[in-house]
Amino acid sequence: MSEDYFVAVHGGAGYHHPDNDKRTKRALRLACTKAIQSCLSSKSSPGDPNASTTLDLVEQAIISLEDDAHLNAGYGSNLTLDGTVECDAAVFAAQGGGQFGSVGAVSGIKNPISAARGVLEYSQRLDKLGRVPPMMLVAQGAIEFARKHCGADTTVSPESMISPSSAQTWEKWKDRLDYSALSAGEMMSEVEKESLLQDTVGAVAWHPRDGLAAGVSSGGILLKLSGRIGEAAVFGAGCWAQHQSGSLDGMACSISGTGEQIIRANLARTIGEACTPDSDPHEVLQTVLMEKFWKPAKERGEHNPAAGVLMITRETDGNGQRTARAWCGFTTASMAIAFASSKDPRPKAYILRRPEPRYTGSEGHVYITAFGV
Repeated sequence: MSEDYFVAVHGGAGYHHPDNDKRTKRALRLACTKAIQSCLSSKSSPGDPNASTTLDLVEQAIISLEDDAHLNAGYGSNLTLDGTVECDAAVFAAQGGGQFGSVGAVSGIKNPISAARGVLEYSQRLDKLGRVPPMMLVAQGAIEFARKHCGADTTVSPESMISPSSAQTWEKWKDRLDYSALSAGEMMSEVEKESLLQDTVGAVAWHPRDGLAAGVSSGGILLKLSGRIGEAAVFGAGCWAQHQSGSLDGMACSISGTGEQIIRANLARTIGEACTPDSDPHEVLQTVLMEKFWKPAKERGEHNPAAGVLMITRETDGNGQRTARAWCGFTTASMAIAFASSKDPRPKAYILRRPEPRYTGSEGHVYITAFGV
């Protein structure tokens, strides 16, 4: 496996209506395919500074997801209360002890994940005056940075980021918010029925050149206040990646769900810190999602704490043989994932749904499964 590379993506945790399964799976498979092809088409040698990297896999996969009008990221993002698109995105590379970059509340950046990668790469440069470089840029400052450092075609008109379906959804729900007599609970039921709970998209990847990386991108919640930042831009909340010594010698995760709840739990970092060299990934996800996320949120009075985790782990046995596994754990009704590798570039996509009996009982709030990659 040491010479193979792989990528896994998710289309958000929440509620996925069965009528949309084919469309969602197609988007996830395409994201994996584009990521793998970006590496397969590279003819550069491993020593070439332009050779493919893990961040290339993550970035290319998420660009594909951001360009899909039916996913809540980039073009197709939920609109703010003011009827605009404001996106968050972040990338995290395990190399060098952990490298991070993010953008928040940006309008008019075609692919926010590329701007986030630009911030990460800029943060690795030495400053002439010894200033500490930024890890996160937001709003207009992030847009100006992207225009200067990420290419002229990175920025577009903010209006061009509004998809027709997002505009129609905004008009409908803004009207309901302003004029409907429904209670908050009844309104939430309507939201669930109409499949409006899909959230942050993301990717995790491994490449033999530089190891593990993760990324996230999101349009945020529907009708959010302008300027709101979700987990997709916050260090330790939306994504994490690390290398370590031991049988479990690396992990990367990408998070989706209710941003404010995820930020409180610093969920991605909490999962990473729980993944010790000898830990069981299933137990890590079960314990963190229940004890560090779900229960504290319920104690604060949260009605339905929502989080989904896509995680890749890399393990080495006593004979030095490496294996990789994709894990998915979520407290929501469903989560959409896909994965592919250079060894098997045909993507496999799944809409994972929590069985109904798991909605009851102390163990029933988290659904966890794993796949070999």
